[in-house]
Amino acid sequence: MSKPYIEKIFSGKVKKLGNPHAVNAMDKLWESGIFKEKIDEKIWLSRTGLLGDEVADTKNHGGAEKALFAYTVEHYDEWRKDQALETIGMGSMGENLAVRYMDENTVCIGDTYQYGDAIIQVSQPRQPCWKPARRFRLIDFALRIQRSGRTGWYFRVLKEAFVQDQVELELLERPYPQWTIAKCNEVMHVKKDEIKLAEELASCELLAMSWKETLHKRAGGENSSIDKRVYGPNGSRGEVQG
Repeated sequence: MSKPYIEKIFSGKVKKLGNPHAVNAMDKLWESGIFKEKIDEKIWLSRTGLLGDEVADTKNHGGAEKALFAYTVEHYDEWRKDQALETIGMGSMGENLAVRYMDENTVCIGDTYQYGDAIIQVSQPRQPCWKPARRFRLIDFALRIQRSGRTGWYFRVLKEAFVQDQVELELLERPYPQWTIAKCNEVMHVKKDEIKLAEELASCELLAMSWKETLHKRAGGENSSIDKRVYGPNGSRGEVQG
């Protein structure tokens, strides 16, 4: 079996796009760090991510628990089967690491990898927001990503170092084999009424704090709408944008 592999590295600055006077919500002014460029040389990886990489929404993106966003290259083959997504490809989800031989069914919370001289650790699944939807003009794209399970995941950085692409990852530790990214997504998005599962996942020591807080609230009977995250300013539920 092939070892997990870093195919490409991506980094980028925040960009402003759109027209503040547009009538169509999909055409209005917005800013995002989703448009990243391929990095062909070694780049410094700090506790908070790749040198020079930016996020627009610092409340919901970036930081130590979301230092690196990884996405499986093979997922793009599935997305391209949709006529509206024929141009999608590596980097389109805003990932920092385009990876092979690892996906949501084989990656677990707390998985710790040697990445060159750096050490990285899986912290949480990605919860897709409205910005990929804006990029590809599909108002329900965040929901499609969530429902497909092809969400990707985040790493925290345990040891800083220069990193590069075209290298294998060496699995050093797997403390929670029961908590694959796919299983976490299932608990968060599908089995919302199973309080015991929410409590069990929340007790996972190496799960990101934001996920723990959401799961603890759910266990306490508090559930919040996902509409703001998945639709944002793109439009309302059920609305079709051109």
